[in-house]
Amino acid sequence: MSLFKKSAVAVAIVAAIPGAVFAADKVPTLGDVFKASGLSVSGHVDASYTYLSGSNTFTTGGGFTRVYDRERNSFNLHSVDLAVAYQPAEGFGAFVQMDFGADADVSASTGTSATDQSDLQEAYVQYATKGGLTVLGGKFATLAGAEVIEAPANLNFSRSILFGYAIPFTHTGLRASYAINDAYKVFLGLNNGWDVFKASATAPSDGKTLEAGIAMTPIKPLSVNVAGYYGDALVGTYGATRYVLDVVATYNVSDNLSVILNADSGMQEDALAIGTSAKWSGVAAYVNWKFANQWRVAVRAEQFDDKDGYRTGVTGGQKWTEGTATLAYMPSVNAELRLEGRYDMSDVATAFTKNDGATDDNQHSVAVQALYKF
Repeated sequence: MSLFKKSAVAVAIVAAIPGAVFAADKVPTLGDVFKASGLSVSGHVDASYTYLSGSNTFTTGGGFTRVYDRERNSFNLHSVDLAVAYQPAEGFGAFVQMDFGADADVSASTGTSATDQSDLQEAYVQYATKGGLTVLGGKFATLAGAEVIEAPANLNFSRSILFGYAIPFTHTGLRASYAINDAYKVFLGLNNGWDVFKASATAPSDGKTLEAGIAMTPIKPLSVNVAGYYGDALVGTYGATRYVLDVVATYNVSDNLSVILNADSGMQEDALAIGTSAKWSGVAAYVNWKFANQWRVAVRAEQFDDKDGYRTGVTGGQKWTEGTATLAYMPSVNAELRLEGRYDMSDVATAFTKNDGATDDNQHSVAVQALYKF
């Protein structure tokens, strides 16, 4: 039976219940219909103002020094996110998530447009069994990392260095997961490389990447996720082997205090020249403390070692360190306001480009963010 027919039947059944009480006009809301049919709709709006002391570029021809908060002195609509899901515990289902706004161009996969401020972040068909096996086919988010594309799910406004430079954003392919029990879940998949939707004239590599992971909750306060990727990734116009190992450990000290550790190690073959590989690694630590009913503070500290300069583009490599403090206030269960300060520093004295064209080994930023979830 189609979702449309299921929704119509659900409305008819609910309307026929004796004594059923809805609004004054006795008509169920759209939310009632979705809930009765098993279809869910959710999303968020993410807007901000950011001031960055530098020009947001590295001096030696590298990329941006920030992932999403790229504007130096600007208001920004980062994302309007919309997700529609039908994911029953057993049988076939589907998930579709669209992003609109400046952030969509950052996380857009190779083979799609990265200039129209819209991106199909995830879209897949799934099949689930009662035995704990779920299979996805399509495009889905990576297993790696302590942070995600959706801003409300992150502790800070700005994304970590590791999120932008150590790991991929999304994959297109097949992924299977199996819940061994309530404490252990394993993953295995095969994808089109890293952040590749499909091969194209400008990205002709059609190599495949193997993914594997495990999610563990050995004791109630502790969760550990391990993810690994190995396979071909695009280097210029050809494919070469790339791998990354990502570990995320979360410990909930109490209902109001949590600590997160994230570590990454990666390598790209033929990165700087044929036969020459490049390596990178990093570690990030987070502390999130809810000190009042509507207030919390999140602190993040991390270092990224781009040993050969391949990921950040800084010639000769660099060790890039940052510290971030975010104060968040929730005026309602759906809204959150964040005030953030961040300081970045490199061990290369001329790493960052300043607004006047001069160079420096550091930069800082202040940002205000408004989030609304629905």
